[in-house]
Amino acid sequence: MRYTVPGTDGFGRSDTHASLRRHFEVDRFHIAHTAIAAPAADGKMSAKDVTCAIKEYRIDVEKLDSIGV
Repeated sequence: MRYTVPGTDGFGRSDTHASLRRHFEVDRFHIAHTAIAAPAADGKMSAKDVTCAIKEYRIDVEKLDSIGV
């Protein structure tokens, strides 16, 4: 069968929507991390909560900004 993608496929960066969302850091894990990191930055949650989220959601904190890559 022929594989045809209507519209963009992420500019060749991924083969699935889930992979594309992960690449651009807009998947459920990155959104959850942001939802925890924002109140932590305001002192309303602990840095330990953020560290746990990073570990649990496998967030690569060393990754370059995906928009600029």
